[in-house]
Amino acid sequence: MLNRDSKIGRAKGPERFLIPAAGFFFLCAIAAALAEPLAAQEPEYLKGQLLVAAPEMGDPHFADTIVYMIEHNENGAMGLVLNRPLAKGLIADLLKGLGAEGEEAKGEIIIHYGGPVESGKAFVLHSDDYADKGTAVVGGGLAVTTDVEIVRAIGQGKGPRNSIFALGYSGWGPGQLEAELKAGGWFSIPVDQRLIFDGDPATKWDRALARRKVKT
Repeated sequence: MLNRDSKIGRAKGPERFLIPAAGFFFLCAIAAALAEPLAAQEPEYLKGQLLVAAPEMGDPHFADTIVYMIEHNENGAMGLVLNRPLAKGLIADLLKGLGAEGEEAKGEIIIHYGGPVESGKAFVLHSDDYADKGTAVVGGGLAVTTDVEIVRAIGQGKGPRNSIFALGYSGWGPGQLEAELKAGGWFSIPVDQRLIFDGDPATKWDRALARRKVKT
């Protein structure tokens, strides 16, 4: 039985929480070692960037393409091909084809191939000076609208300053794009609205490829 004067027992006051200096630095070293692998495994998501097909790309759906990334997270990725125009026609005819009235719409519009998924679904990638129902702001001065009213607005001179109309989109499941990036099928570059919206789709991929060479 211990009496009140015994020196054996639990420490009182601040001393009970003290850790020897050597032990403290040892714990810090362990914590740092555990944190490094976690940081290294943090994925780099490409939402709002340009995904560029490498020359080694073997998928004909994406050979020599540039894709604007609308979304990219742990659940997968989605984007629109920018440099595959399909046809050019009257905006009024396009509106009718989409089931909307087009009498007041003027001018022509280029229809682009957005990707192999849901080829009948329409998307408009545009500058963020326009917003309506169905508009999602992606960032970097860009937005995407899926409502047909934006096409009418473009035909009436009330639409966004810059736009690309696309049918279909490009989609990847969880981890799929990361695997393709690791295999060397793609690389990414920062978004550039001049490259996205200029009127020379035939040279867009070559210009994007040249930026990869500058980076490396």
